[in-house]
Amino acid sequence: MKKIYPSAAEALDGLLFDGMTIAAGGFGLCGIPENLIAAIRDAGTKDLIVASNNAGVDDFGLGLLLQTRQIRKMISSYVGENDLFMQQYLSGELEIEFNPQGTLAERMRAGGAGIPGFYTKTGVGTVIAEGKEHKEFDGETYILERAIVADLSIIKAWKGDDTGNLVFRKTARNFNPPAGMCGKVCVAEVEEIVPRGSLDPDCIHLPGIYVHRLIEGQHEKRIEQRTIRAA
Repeated sequence: MKKIYPSAAEALDGLLFDGMTIAAGGFGLCGIPENLIAAIRDAGTKDLIVASNNAGVDDFGLGLLLQTRQIRKMISSYVGENDLFMQQYLSGELEIEFNPQGTLAERMRAGGAGIPGFYTKTGVGTVIAEGKEHKEFDGETYILERAIVADLSIIKAWKGDDTGNLVFRKTARNFNPPAGMCGKVCVAEVEEIVPRGSLDPDCIHLPGIYVHRLIEGQHEKRIEQRTIRAA
């Protein structure tokens, strides 16, 4: 199967439709699929449900899709760096489903593993638990969380081969593997496509069985919060 595409737009061709659910990798601006996000913006696909740790910043990452009002609902853990996100939520334009970070990661991983749901203690006794099934195990109360199965996964890796095997670099690994697992179709962008067989099998973070399309991209790698020490 040919997996390498010449551009983000071509890799997404035929996959996008209004109202779809997209799982996006990244944490803050670290390891985000910036080329694929820009291509979705340019495609104009709307009424999107996006599962991602956060929504980028006002003018970068998923914030680009908020600017164009293409996102209808966010399934997220943290939204504190995006003023536009806050404004749209408070005005009723944007729906939010908050998840603790570990729960969100596991919901994605479970979706990729074919597990429809799981029980967790996280969120018991809070608004997170409202409307969810409660069950006791060994005297402890747990809530049922449903897995996420997205129509499309968009992720960003450091290196990949032509079969889709991916390696992520340090903290840029973050939500990318579980996000990549839970999509019916996964499109990945990488900094470098390397020859088949050049990746150490023991160091592959996401096997190519999960990755359907692949591009090599140029990445800005913007820093979300720059902190420096005084001279």
